[in-house]
Amino acid sequence: METNERASYLTFRSIFSEMGCFSLNQIRFGGVYQVGRNSISRWVKEGKLIQLRQGMYAFPDVKQDGDAPFYIANKLYTPSYISIHSALAFYGMIPEAVVQITSVGSRKTTFFENELGQFSYHTVKREAMFGYTIEQSAFHPTWGMLIAEREKAILDLLYLYPQYTSKLDMLDLRLDLDDVDIVKLDAYTVQYGVRALEKRVQTLKEAYSI
Repeated sequence: METNERASYLTFRSIFSEMGCFSLNQIRFGGVYQVGRNSISRWVKEGKLIQLRQGMYAFPDVKQDGDAPFYIANKLYTPSYISIHSALAFYGMIPEAVVQITSVGSRKTTFFENELGQFSYHTVKREAMFGYTIEQSAFHPTWGMLIAEREKAILDLLYLYPQYTSKLDMLDLRLDLDDVDIVKLDAYTVQYGVRALEKRVQTLKEAYSI
């Protein structure tokens, strides 16, 4: 029985490991290899699987992949993309280290915590779901990570944190704006379609003389 169980796990692993993370529905209805809920629960207890959230799992060695938190953040709660503090840190635009993986999406605000870290999701209107790109994982060529462009990460930050209103507030962010495309920033600001955000962006530009 133990040999059969091990063989079952190894077969399951060989099929699903390259996905990075996978849902219970994918396991049940993938049409490739199906295992029961009891096996999944047992493998989680034995440390052979990580439960990322209800109904979503990964293999433990994903923790060794530096890109995994960003990739999995996209999958945990869709549609979403990496933005605000995590995106700004990714581009080296803020000096602080970021503990949570911060994402933006069109669904309600939520939060998950698992063995890979803390994942927070902030809500923007559906029309503001633009301005992100696909970054290729350095560890897995088949993994693509949705992450806000520099300009969109700034806008998402100023939209979601409206307390930044004065020039001093903007300077307190200690942003490195050397690689920011001002033309794109202005175009994205108009596309966002929020008058109060336009004012905050203008204050930001005046504070940093850009």
